[in-house]
Amino acid sequence: MRQTVLGSRMSTDAPELAFDEQSLLPVVAQDAASGDVLMLAYASSEAVEQTRETGLAHYYSRSRDELWKKGGSSGHVQHVEEIRVDCDGDALLYLVEQEGGACHTGFESCFYRSIDGEEVGEKVFDPDDVYE
Repeated sequence: MRQTVLGSRMSTDAPELAFDEQSLLPVVAQDAASGDVLMLAYASSEAVEQTRETGLAHYYSRSRDELWKKGGSSGHVQHVEEIRVDCDGDALLYLVEQEGGACHTGFESCFYRSIDGEEVGEKVFDPDDVYE
């Protein structure tokens, strides 16, 4: 059962977000059910706002210099169940239900390799079948 707990429950005690000099925050996406870390990306204030409004993960692409919805081209969206803020307000945690793989390389998680290069993750789709 998908449940979105984002939206309008803003409290006066809501933590202040401390965006960096590029107006971004790092965001860790974690599978809400398994606890597996899926990916690290960055969010602008607009990306956080879009995530809260839609319940779907939005990020800011530093390489493309644009807002993007996770799964916009692949269909592998992230349904955000909860957003958590770290103690300093300078990092976010998205607890998500991931559809398909989180990594553009076809793996379930972007953290699919050990430091020695051993593949330790599961490949769940072929990127050649998904991306043009």
